[in-house]
Amino acid sequence: MIRTIRDAAEADLAHIAALYGREVLNGTATFELEPPTREEMARRYAAVKRHDLPWLVAELDGTFAGYAYASPFRPRPAYRYGVEGSIYIEEAARGQGVGRALLEALIGRVRAMGLRHVIGAISDSRSSAASIALHRALGFRDAGVYRQVGWKFDRWLDVTLMQLDLAPEGEPPTASGLDLTGGLA
Repeated sequence: MIRTIRDAAEADLAHIAALYGREVLNGTATFELEPPTREEMARRYAAVKRHDLPWLVAELDGTFAGYAYASPFRPRPAYRYGVEGSIYIEEAARGQGVGRALLEALIGRVRAMGLRHVIGAISDSRSSAASIALHRALGFRDAGVYRQVGWKFDRWLDVTLMQLDLAPEGEPPTASGLDLTGGLA
């Protein structure tokens, strides 16, 4: 099996929108209730790229297997050194190292930009043990839990917050951070 991690392109948006749409309808990794259109996913993709942040695609043997991207953590200027990471994996590709490869690549790209934090907000803590374990294995630490903040599939869902410090000693920033004047993704 050949695993490839590459930059996403607009040609990937149909696969990205389809995967995300399935997660909206059938999963708890997102609290959206209606799948966004391909056009809306293109708008979100463009917003991430406007910030020069990574949006990556994974392939297994040349077949789309998932994606990950970083988006600004919050809109206020003091937050310009932190991003939130998002990862979605095709069901058939789960358990094959795709999530780990995407998250490692995303962390590498963000680190190279001189940013300080990667935040993970993992929905449905109860059924996301593998995602939480993956984040811990890559150095994320627990930062808290929002309890029962989402209502989906006739039940309350938690969100586990995790944080990776890319400069754990608290050194001053090595880059100017994100330009947040253009709005968030």
